[in-house]
Amino acid sequence: MKEKDRIALTREKREEMVAAIKAYYLKDREEEIGQLAASMLLDFVIDELAPEFYNQGVVDSCKYMSERIEDMQSLLL
Repeated sequence: MKEKDRIALTREKREEMVAAIKAYYLKDREEEIGQLAASMLLDFVIDELAPEFYNQGVVDSCKYMSERIEDMQSLLL
């Protein structure tokens, strides 16, 4: 993924997400994962998986807005 296309996170949000990954590993997998490993996993998710979620969100919002526009147009007829 190109750097300009990468999803940007604030430092605080990134730290929060890394902490959530570490907590998940500890609670659900009963494994400790280090800061670096959690950060690398977050980078993988951002680079490889997040674009699909983002694109689906765009598709869903376009569909929603289309439906609302149709509703508004039906009021004009």
